Amino acid sequence: MTETTPGATPRTPEIRLASGFIQSLREALITDAFAYRPLLPMRTDGPLTRRLPKRIRTEAAHLPHAAVCVVAFLVVVFTSITTGLPQAASLVMGLLAATPIVMTLVRPLGAFWAAVAVTLVFSVVSGSDPNWPWIPATFFSYLATVTLVGMRTTPRTAGWMWVITLAIGIGTSVVLGHGQTINVGPMAFASALALLAVSIRNIRKQAEQEVTAQQEVTAVERDRRTLLEERTTIARELHDVVAHHMSVVAIQAEAAPYRVKNPPPELEAAFVTIRENAVAALTELRRVLGVVRSADYEAPDAPQPTLASLDGLLANVREAGLSVEKTVTGAVRELPPGVELSAYRIIQEALSNTLRHAPGAGAAVEVSYVLGGLGLRIVNEAGTGDVRPSPGAGQGVTGMRERVAMLEGEMTAGELASGGFEVAVFIPVAGSRPDLAKDPV
Repeated sequence: MTETTPGATPRTPEIRLASGFIQSLREALITDAFAYRPLLPMRTDGPLTRRLPKRIRTEAAHLPHAAVCVVAFLVVVFTSITTGLPQAASLVMGLLAATPIVMTLVRPLGAFWAAVAVTLVFSVVSGSDPNWPWIPATFFSYLATVTLVGMRTTPRTAGWMWVITLAIGIGTSVVLGHGQTINVGPMAFASALALLAVSIRNIRKQAEQEVTAQQEVTAVERDRRTLLEERTTIARELHDVVAHHMSVVAIQAEAAPYRVKNPPPELEAAFVTIRENAVAALTELRRVLGVVRSADYEAPDAPQPTLASLDGLLANVREAGLSVEKTVTGAVRELPPGVELSAYRIIQEALSNTLRHAPGAGAAVEVSYVLGGLGLRIVNEAGTGDVRPSPGAGQGVTGMRERVAMLEGEMTAGELASGGFEVAVFIPVAGSRPDLAKDPV
């Protein structure tokens, strides 16, 4: 079966296969072969480097660059010793053999082609050497170059470098060979081992990076899901509060005309409109709640709690083993239902966190009725250490922040110098004034 395109000659499977190989070679080693790709400094947060002093750790970031330069220096020395030429000529050959190694710091693919060129030049110049086409100097230089390039590229590039290495050895042996000992086999074997090792390293490193990236994505999604769950919980709880007030509005609007003797038609029409709008709002509220409600959600039987229920909450946590004290300052007054509910839930969550994360510690709850709103402060001591703390998912603080942000308040939460934890909240209440008729609790 052949592949045809309009106005073109049919392509056989063999041609398509060859074209695919050429395309792969072009992408791996030819396209942007001499592009500038500097070697980045090494990370210094590893298990060994992070134990070094700060000054040494900063310099350790350039350890890979220093290692490459050391290898290049060894190649220069080795070439000067093994060529048997005058000192100046040996030095030139050593520098030429070390050039591809140094190039791996800035142009890795170009360094490979430079190593190929050096190999061909040395194979022509050193035709009398018994080891051929890679004399000892170029053998070490070429092997080091392909290894360093393989560390900085992909496994596909490493595979193509090995194929080209084999092709160079066989091709030069056929074209330029004169009976010398051919070391194509040792080079093929050594380069295969080196490239296989660095390819395995690259594959493992890439897999670790993908796992790390996936863990970061998972953490972001988990935080987002936690946030949505907290907002859904808040929406469910506030539904009862809003629905109660809307129901009162609808009932009062329906009963109001009967409380006035001979009400004017305009007033009756206004109350009818108010009732209809209240009923419509209740219907839409129930519809919206149906969207955010989970399948296993059950509506609460009791009304949503307020700060008047705080004593019952404190009694429950005391029975659970938490020693807690309550302090109320300012003139106690009735606050909007949403504020009361959120304040109760914030205190509840803060005390629950104390039970989980600081077992055996005492806690204190401060409720401050101020002119501009409501202040809350929940402080717990450090755990006694007799009981291991229970691990948490970190959703409690997120839920508290969501409630405070919904009411346009401010919140701080953090550890104390003594080892305890503090949650401080201020919830503004527009137009709130102290009611002196009620005494502080």
